[in-house]
Amino acid sequence: MELLPFAAAHAGTVAGWPASAQEVVMWCGRQEFPLPARTVAGWQQDEDVQAHVLVVGGDVVGYGELWFDAEEDEVELARIIVAPGSRGAGRGRALVRGLLAHAVAAGHGDVFMRVHPLNAAALRCYRGAGFVTVDAELAASWNAAQPTEYVWLRYEEDAPAAG
Repeated sequence: MELLPFAAAHAGTVAGWPASAQEVVMWCGRQEFPLPARTVAGWQQDEDVQAHVLVVGGDVVGYGELWFDAEEDEVELARIIVAPGSRGAGRGRALVRGLLAHAVAAGHGDVFMRVHPLNAAALRCYRGAGFVTVDAELAASWNAAQPTEYVWLRYEEDAPAAG
């Protein structure tokens, strides 16, 4: 397995992975299905976004982003998805750990992520990679401007791995 920088040529593959409108919402909060490849490619225009793909045997099997916020001294892991045929094989956790290594190496003080509350598989994966739920007051303040009451997680190096 290799974590490589995202290239525009990957956009169509990644955009095709969600199998339903609900899966698109849980993955990236968008209301369009199928998700156009140009949407995925467009996410790369923000200079604070660094996207990667997980490659196994030459096949792209995962996608995720790092959102850097130097002002807040934090990184958010975002828009993480694994190809349908690769789910349940530990690829999500490998992808998260690879993204996390890049986030930690960037030297920011905190690493966060938000997860749709109905995405139980993702929550298990992220908790297994060392993420813990932030306190309710902080989550409520962050959710105030969100379209969904996300579950907010923070990476804690010493957190016991779950799952």
